[in-house]
Amino acid sequence: MFTKKALTISCAVACLAAGAGRAALADEATTISGKTFLDISNIDGTSDGNKTAASGTGFDAKRLYIGVDHKFDDNWSMQAVTDFNYISSIGQTDVYIKKLFVQYKASDAFVARAGSADLPWVPFAEDVYGYRWVENVIIDRLKFGTSADWGLNANGKMGSNGMFTYSASVINGAGYKNPSRSKSMDFEGRVSITPLPGLTGAIGYYTGKLGKDIEGATTFHTADRFDVLLAYAVAGFHVGAEYFTANDWANVTTVVSDKADGYSIWASYDFTKMWSVFARADSAKPKKNTAPDLKDEYFNVGMAMHPRKNVDVALVYKDEKVSGGGGTAATGFINTSNGNIGGLVSGGKYQEIGVWAQIKF
Repeated sequence: MFTKKALTISCAVACLAAGAGRAALADEATTISGKTFLDISNIDGTSDGNKTAASGTGFDAKRLYIGVDHKFDDNWSMQAVTDFNYISSIGQTDVYIKKLFVQYKASDAFVARAGSADLPWVPFAEDVYGYRWVENVIIDRLKFGTSADWGLNANGKMGSNGMFTYSASVINGAGYKNPSRSKSMDFEGRVSITPLPGLTGAIGYYTGKLGKDIEGATTFHTADRFDVLLAYAVAGFHVGAEYFTANDWANVTTVVSDKADGYSIWASYDFTKMWSVFARADSAKPKKNTAPDLKDEYFNVGMAMHPRKNVDVALVYKDEKVSGGGGTAATGFINTSNGNIGGLVSGGKYQEIGVWAQIKF
């Protein structure tokens, strides 16, 4: 027979056990993750034959993402991801929200998100490419698109083994760093198919005012972009190509109209579980009307080591050349993820060699 004291102790132990059980359940429902891109390298940049301020040797942490995922139940969840990167205009590292959304999953075929979430094209292309930690995909590198924005998204996969996928977003249009309002919202969508193991094809489309259709401003054009991707992977060998064409991406508020197009091709080979080699080449004409001879040519080549799960290290050489413009900053330079490259007379070059790393947890 239990005494009063024993009963009290038993109840206390039971309450503690129940509390521990609830804490364990909460821990299982909430996960914390992180990802960082690091490099130590030497940059040789020139404009019209003269060295640029970007030249030199140093260490850089280009990105640090910290994510929190919480699952309320089988249908409802939410995700928050912060990003840290260096902002040259203020001379310091800034912290901002990249993703913050609530998700409802009805099935694999229909997942809805509200907030700042992955856009349909760039994150998809990054996953297929596989070396985002070395360089952005072409439309992100040349500022013709971004990876996340504020709005509503629906995505899903259907068919045998998720053969068909889709993603569609109605968004503010100014990117995840700028959750501003305007008179209209933009649209981006993508559909993809994997008809055979390792073979992936996709098309994407974007249209809108890029968040510039605000009160008091006059817009003359609607920006749009069309994307195509085709990739194949087999026995450690990966090869792929991406093409885009865009209209008025930088000309929504200007009277003059402009066009752009470009392509990216890449290949890699994992000759062991630890070692791989990779290469990529891009070519683009970003101002076909206003600067028809202006051209961006980029390539990289490298060898990667994967010493353990979630750690990648690579020795990489990058080379980028902007030519055919000149006369003014508007027609002679291209704003890229590697800086503003070009010149008023002979153009500009960007060369970088070093060690890149990706670390995840």
